[in-house]
Amino acid sequence: MKNKYVTLLCLTAFLYEAGNAQTMDTKSSDDLRELRRLNTHFIKNFVTSDTAEHNKIIHKNFICIQGNGAIVDRVEYLKGWATGYKDSGYTNFEKTEEVIRIFGNTALVRSKTPYTKLIDGREHTGASVYTDTYIKEKGRWWCVQAQITSVK
Repeated sequence: MKNKYVTLLCLTAFLYEAGNAQTMDTKSSDDLRELRRLNTHFIKNFVTSDTAEHNKIIHKNFICIQGNGAIVDRVEYLKGWATGYKDSGYTNFEKTEEVIRIFGNTALVRSKTPYTKLIDGREHTGASVYTDTYIKEKGRWWCVQAQITSVK
């Protein structure tokens, strides 16, 4: 008899949590969808050197930690953004292996970016991994920090 009560109690707790998870998932899935859209837009802005559109994604206090460890503020970052793709010799740049983790009003967006670029007239392939940190303010997601690391 005792096992029936334990089973009933566990089933009730499971159903209660499942119902709550569904409610939370709806909000999370909307945020997840928006963060995926922003991540795709982020890469598109880089490839097209679209600083005007990119300016709409990054927070007023944005910083970037580059692959060499340099910390670049928003103003310098956007200057480099204007010609970064074209001047870097990239012939291909894409986003793969996207992982998004949401922690309340903070999110970490990570992807791998395989690329091809011309260096001294020779084609080279490589990849980097980046993590962008987003915060949600007044119902809107903003990228506050980007960090990129080369993959050897």
